[in-house]
Amino acid sequence: MGFKIFMLVLALIVLQLQYRLWIGDASVWKIQEYQQRLHSLQQDIQQKKQRNDALYAEVKDLRKGKEAIEERARYDLGMIKENETFFQVLE
Repeated sequence: MGFKIFMLVLALIVLQLQYRLWIGDASVWKIQEYQQRLHSLQQDIQQKKQRNDALYAEVKDLRKGKEAIEERARYDLGMIKENETFFQVLE
């Protein structure tokens, strides 16, 4: 009688562990899903880091001198200096 109870308890423990392995929050599929999501988030972070680095470099250039400011004024706003001749080349 004691052996049957022991086997029943052991079988229930194994079933509970199998449930957690295949269906629960820490299941194989959930772990794969979490890993894919983590990979996607790491890619997003990398892209945003590159964008932030580019913006930081641009801010650094703008703080450094007039050349960067003049360049942005020319290309983004179409401004020209006094006594400067503007040529537009159409391709």
